[in-house]
Amino acid sequence: MRSNGGLIGAKKTPSAATNFSGFWSLKNQQVERGASNWTGLPIAVDYLVVAGGGGGGNQTTGIIGAGGGGAGGMRCTVTATGGGGSLESALTLDLNTNFQVTVGAGGAIGGGTNQRGSVGENSVFSTITSTGGGGGGASSEKDGGAGGSGGGGSYGGAGGAKTASPGQGNDGGSGAGSLYYPGGGGGGAGAAGQSKTSGSGGGNGGNGQATSITGSSVTYAGGGGGGQYGGTAGTGGTGGGGAGAGYNANAVAGTVNLGGGGGGGSGGAPTGKVAAAGGSGVVILRYSDTLTITIGAGLTASDTNASAGAGYKYTRFTAGSGTVSWS
Repeated sequence: MRSNGGLIGAKKTPSAATNFSGFWSLKNQQVERGASNWTGLPIAVDYLVVAGGGGGGNQTTGIIGAGGGGAGGMRCTVTATGGGGSLESALTLDLNTNFQVTVGAGGAIGGGTNQRGSVGENSVFSTITSTGGGGGGASSEKDGGAGGSGGGGSYGGAGGAKTASPGQGNDGGSGAGSLYYPGGGGGGAGAAGQSKTSGSGGGNGGNGQATSITGSSVTYAGGGGGGQYGGTAGTGGTGGGGAGAGYNANAVAGTVNLGGGGGGGSGGAPTGKVAAAGGSGVVILRYSDTLTITIGAGLTASDTNASAGAGYKYTRFTAGSGTVSWS
């Protein structure tokens, strides 16, 4: 008789207690399950990790426009990722195991007279970190700050550099060195901030990048617009970038949970207006609809275990830091 995969001989059944190289016996599986040590098969988790946007430059004297804040870095495994790079790969994780999630806050405006805006805070999921957006420049610190996307420059300053590896965004635009000195736009996940060479409006923030990780297309991580003293402010990039300050209009903050850069300020009296902060980031996790996520203390979540269609659920994290696991 033929059995045992085509070998001749009597059929043999392994003992339940027998271990083979690379395998667990049924008995040992039962023992480890009882001790809560058995994680089971690994799972695939898609992610969108957007850091906090940079704050706009705080220009409070002179006829000078400040740079807009750069968008928070964007890393994603669905549709597109920031900076025009290759789409990232889902993480392979164990069940019933804790993984870190942190949502970065947006950066504040410059803390003193004519100071660069603050960098946004990083956002994290497990081994994935997105870098906070760079702050917009002002005349005392005229170059835009480096970040996931770079902040816009001011008073002839260069735009801030993007985070190069892995790509998460784009460079900020440079500020004009003459004629009312309009500020450059902050970089966005989808495009660089606009550079300025003379005094015809602040630089526009770079546009963000869209993803359909929740089942609907949403654009994230737009750059902040540059300021223009007594004139037209730069617009914020799509995906939450705030507009710069212009004639009789204060700058606009980056949108909360989109990671947009804040708008740059627009100089001193009588028509100068104030800068604005960057928007906070977000972390969205997508996984099989056969799984359930457990959220630890310290995290604020919405749309918990919501349907993303096509056999997926997702959960959106909007603030805080803590751990998550799946079962």
